[in-house]
Amino acid sequence: MGTILITGGAGFIGSALTLRWARQHPKDRVVVLDALTYAGHRPSLNSLVEGDHFRFVHGDICSVEAVDALWAQEKPDLVLHLAAESHVDRSILGPMAFIETNVRGTQVLLEAARKNKTPRFVFISTDEVYGPTPEPKRFDEDAPFRPTSPYAASKAGADLLAQSYHKTYGMDVVITRASNNYGPRQTPEKLIPLMITKALGDEALPVYGDGQHKRDWIFVEEHAAGIMAAALKGKPGRAYNLGAGNERTNLDIVKSILQLVGKPDTLVRYVTDRPAHDRRYALGVARAQRELGFSAVMTLEEGLKQTVAWYRANAPWVAEVAARQGSFGASWYAERMKDASTTTKPVTAATGH
Repeated sequence: MGTILITGGAGFIGSALTLRWARQHPKDRVVVLDALTYAGHRPSLNSLVEGDHFRFVHGDICSVEAVDALWAQEKPDLVLHLAAESHVDRSILGPMAFIETNVRGTQVLLEAARKNKTPRFVFISTDEVYGPTPEPKRFDEDAPFRPTSPYAASKAGADLLAQSYHKTYGMDVVITRASNNYGPRQTPEKLIPLMITKALGDEALPVYGDGQHKRDWIFVEEHAAGIMAAALKGKPGRAYNLGAGNERTNLDIVKSILQLVGKPDTLVRYVTDRPAHDRRYALGVARAQRELGFSAVMTLEEGLKQTVAWYRANAPWVAEVAARQGSFGASWYAERMKDASTTTKPVTAATGH
């Protein structure tokens, strides 16, 4: 295809996608643009050698000058835009960074692609733009946006911007909206790596509300495969839901992790729920199956086994990343664990959102 620009390529999903693209399309030149915030890890890409087929650029997608310079140097044929602030809890305490990176940064990239007539732009969105999904419904790509957190709202804004560049300027834009990701190299502030690392350290596992919030979980490698399918086969202007059909409650996930690491359920602590915590997300994926030929096949049980094994084997990575992410997680959960309980009934009922 030529030159592929991957923003956020040193992050969790971005690194899985970067490595997969380089492996499956070795003749392409893959360029990664990443600001290396606490969630970006340059060592994740150490297996790729700088040269004709790979380049890493440390830079900010919000910098018009940096982005324009990169476009002038590389003239990408395809943009895979993953760079984003992504942690809902952090967005509640500090929404401005999410608006800046997720909305303004996306506009800077779209404008560079428009001015330079970049052949295709793929925006990686999220199922959270749809908001809470009532049982037993599954939202398809035409469902209205009803985001409830600052994170979800910032992604919805960026998603709508991407759509507008297709409709207004005729740009070839494709959008993917995935369910919750998990797997190796995920920063341990998200549910699954947080619970794994705490369980391995015999620490309390904080569970929001009653633990009955439901999510569909897709293994990160399969999400990367779905993004690639959308990039190569997606129709201009189309959005594609990428889910795996692995719908579980948070409490189910936590108990499965405890079983895998051989630790007791008494480590569970029910804590005060976060604001506007959506009760359920669920995606209809028929369009991706029909138009992209993509279906996730990894079972959650097998994916969790592989993920737990990776965190067991990579304790130094976990320690280094935990140090970089700062004290946010400790202070956030400390406040919520003041009324923590080990009983099977939660101290504070879920919000119901």
